[in-house]
Amino acid sequence: MKNLPHPSQRVALITGANTGIGRVTARELALQGVQVFVACRSLERTQALLDEVRAARPDAKIEWLALDLGDFGSIRACAQAFLATGLPLHLLINNAGLAAAKGLTPAGFEQTFGVNHVGTFLLTQLLLERIRASAPARIVTVASRAHYRATGIDWKAVRERTSSATGLPEYCVSKLANVLFSAELARRLQGTGVTTYALHPGVVASDVWRSLPWGLRSLIKLFMISPQQGAKTTLYCANAPELAQETGLYYDACRVKRPSRVASDAALAAELWQRSEDWVRAVTAPAASP
Repeated sequence: MKNLPHPSQRVALITGANTGIGRVTARELALQGVQVFVACRSLERTQALLDEVRAARPDAKIEWLALDLGDFGSIRACAQAFLATGLPLHLLINNAGLAAAKGLTPAGFEQTFGVNHVGTFLLTQLLLERIRASAPARIVTVASRAHYRATGIDWKAVRERTSSATGLPEYCVSKLANVLFSAELARRLQGTGVTTYALHPGVVASDVWRSLPWGLRSLIKLFMISPQQGAKTTLYCANAPELAQETGLYYDACRVKRPSRVASDAALAAELWQRSEDWVRAVTAPAASP
């Protein structure tokens, strides 16, 4: 399998890249010469990244796209805006995520699951044809070792408001879904030149924990690694030439690691894929005429 083109010929789209490991990932790729699109909710919160990169490399190609992964309309608009550029897409980095959030997304899913999995699934689907046409290409999904704590997926619960007091059990399920999704995507893309990677970035002191109470958030961040350290495995999966022959695997500390037994269940991965297709189709389908 061929490796990715030279960084100066590469195009990447990174979600949630205005802060944390996404920001580090976007900055490093842009400074390497990759044309980077950062897909985030707020231009105001992304502007500092754009300014920083352009100051460090005046010829850097980095642009903002509006994206709220909890809102299907926003996801479709983001994908349409990128596709309208006519550019190839060699790297899709599904980085954005929430932890300890509560409630429902605008699309009607448990908040964390809806953003971390369903929104990511829809965006990837909308961009997949362009990614295939750009092969060799990679899809990198930032998961978490928290997936080991999930024993399965309660299909009813993911369509209801967050039920736990902390939101962390729901986070574990969403990260399980990320690993299952990446593995199933690899199976469906076999032979296309598009490879997929799921990863644990480390327990990173980033804005993913913003929904935790301030005191608890401040305390646990003392024991976490920096976003710079956390971005290493993402950048490894995005860039490493030796990974061109690998797909559908899970990585931790820049090495392949066996995911949980549940995350290795191909039947569950296929069911999640089918349900996800049904969900995004049902939510976005036009209302029937009276």
